[in-house]
Amino acid sequence: MALTLTSPDFAPGGSIPARFTCQGDDVSPALAWSGVPAGTKSLALIVDDPDAPDPKAPKTTWVHWVLYGLPPTSEGLPAAVGRAALPAGTREGTNDWKRTGYGGPCPPIGRHRYFHKLYALDVVLPDLHEPAKAALEKAMEGHVLARAELVGTYQKTGR
Repeated sequence: MALTLTSPDFAPGGSIPARFTCQGDDVSPALAWSGVPAGTKSLALIVDDPDAPDPKAPKTTWVHWVLYGLPPTSEGLPAAVGRAALPAGTREGTNDWKRTGYGGPCPPIGRHRYFHKLYALDVVLPDLHEPAKAALEKAMEGHVLARAELVGTYQKTGR
């Protein structure tokens, strides 16, 4: 069985509800996964937007959420999960707002894509001290057993 990542809050390729964006409560959507491969010691999650600032002329990938050290026995995260409710052992990285935790979609122009990427790792990574995405990806090199992806989209309303 392949590693899969889904959300009860939006369909693959579908629109992310405003509740999970800067125009709503700015809380994380619920995520669920299955098919974690044998030998997995931990999971990592990165949520980013490759369409920043304008999908017609992207210049950067904006990082919304960085988590690692999720236990391989976990099956997902509830909506609006905060630090205290993360599974035991989970560590947070730094997003592009220079803080830990989830930062929802808030595109300045156009409809952006938000990539939710789950990685099954053959190690439990050490404390990386709130790493940025690049530092986490470097630490994961050579340790990824499987990867799953869920993409949602969002465009601000009232513009």
